[in-house]
Amino acid sequence: MLTDTKLDRLGTADELNAAVALHCRALRQSRGWSLDELAGRSGVSKGMLVQIEAARTNPSVGTLARVADAFGVTVSRLLEPAQDRTVHLSDAEEAPVLWRGGRGGTARLLRGLSEPDFVELWDWRLAPHEEHVSDDHQPGTREVLHILSGVLIVTVGTEEYTVGPGQTIDYLADRDHSYRNDFDTPTRFLMLVCMPPREYDRRVRPPLPR
Repeated sequence: MLTDTKLDRLGTADELNAAVALHCRALRQSRGWSLDELAGRSGVSKGMLVQIEAARTNPSVGTLARVADAFGVTVSRLLEPAQDRTVHLSDAEEAPVLWRGGRGGTARLLRGLSEPDFVELWDWRLAPHEEHVSDDHQPGTREVLHILSGVLIVTVGTEEYTVGPGQTIDYLADRDHSYRNDFDTPTRFLMLVCMPPREYDRRVRPPLPR
């Protein structure tokens, strides 16, 4: 069984929750949106948004992605204050773990950029026989996966692809997709997510292939 996804970063979940609360509230108010409006655009319930803005919950990675899509920002924008900087150097251990699987797998958000386009870099690890089913992202989102070790089964819509060490796969992620390790050894892969730099309202989503 998968346990989707509590914010976790070296014991500083409270700091991350506070950052998400601050940015979510500021981004919503700067747009003049009510909580009902954000709930409609993101597909996240008003009750959950109230909890997020009060820093009283650990939102899942799926919830964060939906909120970020609605605002037209990256997930990392919700986790840390915007800073003007030429260079940003950090250790992998400093990056937040935004997903934990029931068998020990993790997904760590290494970095996110908001300019010139929205890009996120993730370090994923799936334990043997572990799976993550992802929400569909906003139209035009593309993911690039590079397998470092193990074998990964990637499902996009109704098609499955087996990707081995040293191989790279990219695909449109604005439809149903998942990552699965069917084998007895762990799988580790890097993921690059490239998103259109715009706000996204799920209520007016165009139909897409499943």
